[in-house]
Amino acid sequence: MYEIKFTKTALRELNSLNKPIQELIIRKLEILSQNPNLLKNNIKVLKGKYKSLKRLRVGKYRVIFDQKDEELIILKIRVASRGEIY
Repeated sequence: MYEIKFTKTALRELNSLNKPIQELIIRKLEILSQNPNLLKNNIKVLKGKYKSLKRLRVGKYRVIFDQKDEELIILKIRVASRGEIY
């Protein structure tokens, strides 16, 4: 089981979303923290200079995170074109 931590930016982005979307993202993050294999079809490793990061797709939203030891550090939560989010 992983502990979920948010950066200030990610927390601000999450709080700016409407309530149903926030709840959906939080639900997916809870699943991710307990058993990442359940969401393996929605997780991809980023390429290029961000290859140490991963992204979780939640509908049209992308959650960018770093997985370290027993922590999932949520860096960004965005709805944007691919070029804007990465």
